Amino acid sequence: MEEKKFDPYQFIGFILIAVILTWMLYRNGPAEEASTAKATTEEGATVQSTPEVVQVSDSILQQQKVEAFGDLGTLFVPKPTENVKITTDNFSVEVQSKGGQIVLFQLDEFENYEDAPIRLIDESNTDFNIVMTTLDGRLMNTREMYFSPTLTDKGDAYHLVMKASLSPSQYVAFEYHFPKTGYLHTVALKTVGMQRLLNSASPPQLDWKTTTFRNSISIDYENRYTEFTFGYEEDRVDYLSLNGEDKETREGIRWISYRQHFFSAILIPESPIPSASLTSVNLASDESLDEKFTKSFETNYPLTLNKGNLDTSLTFYFGPTDYKTLQNLEGDLETSIPMGWGIFGWINKFIFLPLFEFLSSFLSYGIAIIVMTLIVRLAMSPVTYKSYVSQIKMKLLRPDIEVINGKFKDDAVKRQQETMSLYSRAGANPMSGCIPALIQLPVFYALFSFFPVAFVLRDKSFLWADDLSSYDSVLELGFNIPFYGDHVSLFPILASIAIFFYTQMTTGQQSMPQQPGMPNMKIIMYLMPLMMLFFFNNYASGLSLYYFVSNLLTILLMLVIKNFIIDDNKIHAKIEENKKKPKKVGGFSSRLQKAMEEAEKQKKAGRK
Repeated sequence: MEEKKFDPYQFIGFILIAVILTWMLYRNGPAEEASTAKATTEEGATVQSTPEVVQVSDSILQQQKVEAFGDLGTLFVPKPTENVKITTDNFSVEVQSKGGQIVLFQLDEFENYEDAPIRLIDESNTDFNIVMTTLDGRLMNTREMYFSPTLTDKGDAYHLVMKASLSPSQYVAFEYHFPKTGYLHTVALKTVGMQRLLNSASPPQLDWKTTTFRNSISIDYENRYTEFTFGYEEDRVDYLSLNGEDKETREGIRWISYRQHFFSAILIPESPIPSASLTSVNLASDESLDEKFTKSFETNYPLTLNKGNLDTSLTFYFGPTDYKTLQNLEGDLETSIPMGWGIFGWINKFIFLPLFEFLSSFLSYGIAIIVMTLIVRLAMSPVTYKSYVSQIKMKLLRPDIEVINGKFKDDAVKRQQETMSLYSRAGANPMSGCIPALIQLPVFYALFSFFPVAFVLRDKSFLWADDLSSYDSVLELGFNIPFYGDHVSLFPILASIAIFFYTQMTTGQQSMPQQPGMPNMKIIMYLMPLMMLFFFNNYASGLSLYYFVSNLLTILLMLVIKNFIIDDNKIHAKIEENKKKPKKVGGFSSRLQKAMEEAEKQKKAGRK
């Protein structure tokens, strides 16, 4: 029986894939532990514009502010809290009179893992506050002011004015505009008649803070794609760290995105923000169903006064993190979605995204993934064919390599020269095990980025997978295995089995002798499937489905090539014919041999 030998070039290919996998998992890996934010549960709101009165528990504090601010204290006089509730085609919103800010924002057409509507704002998880400085240095927070609401139905939109008044000619106002269709809304921030009260040398500060809700059954997986992203300067995009706490100050900011994996809250100012303080804090610690929040995001920046008064407008997008939806809006908001950098992002945006959109328009999403995989594998079949032919040639050259090794065992330079000459004349490529891996890396990483952020896969089922954007659990373990999880996903198991058989088939064609100090190829045969099993147990089942089908198709393609296309006898005859031709060594091979000869001469000179 012919012994399977170790090919260092294929080993390099596998190591490259392993390094890429490790780097990707480090980039999107589980977040560091941090304390979980707590919030008080409130009763769900109805969808009618009906005011409700609640008890004011901080009357003593408000009275102190009235006394401290004199006439300005009128803004803080306690009043019955009135919540204005509005429903559009796409969301329900509730604006509270105390603070004049949104206290409920719910996307009614989408549901979380508990089959409840997606909440972007609720249970006091968001604070939208403007801090204004008076001429004598006192600070006023709009979150503590009491506003009076006026709601108007404009036909295609609702217009809500929240006004905190000192007098008819002096007031602070938030003017909300909610279109009845779409996910955009605007808020105009104004002060009127306050130029003699506000300190223009200390402009108002806007502070927007949100604690993001958990919406997926796997908080660990969701947290990898919950991220503070922002666009700045002309076309640049950056993000804060996924793990721990990260705080930065940036200039020229065009938009700010609080991405909660498949849903985003995006702030778009009228003009670029000159300078802003940005903060991201990780809150999730484990996979416990008791965990409620993933991260905390905060933005703080100064607002400009116009003739002593505040007059600016902000646009907000509260909706799905869907590439096509964001692309149809003004600006480059779609770049807030991590589609991959460089060539990987290009492949996703211009190849996989349009291709998958086309296929899923008439096929189920699971079948669309399988068909897309088939198209990708067929497109790369020429590489597979050439690689396989070269591997067979290397196998047939094994006896000649062993003869050369025995004949020149004491002369490394001559042994290398004869080996390279043999490869050249036979038309074999010793890098055959590495080249396919290198060529497939861009596709591999592009799809690794594509499936976890493909909004169209959310809540789409296929076979036993309930959600192709999440893992396909077929068994709950009841305990957690480090780096693996508390469940068993079937698609990664199938993909691992396919990789094992593919590796076994390819290593059988290798001809390089075992290198001293190098691991046996059997280690690689078991290492790669094991890596797949652990790496993808918590990832999108759509991604694992792709890798399973891809490796299965590759195995079938190799069997077809071996049994119906390639004739070993013809290849052997061609090699024997080529071996009779004169030796030709040029280009890189010639330079390599000269370098080795020079190194050998220096080595011998050193011994003398």
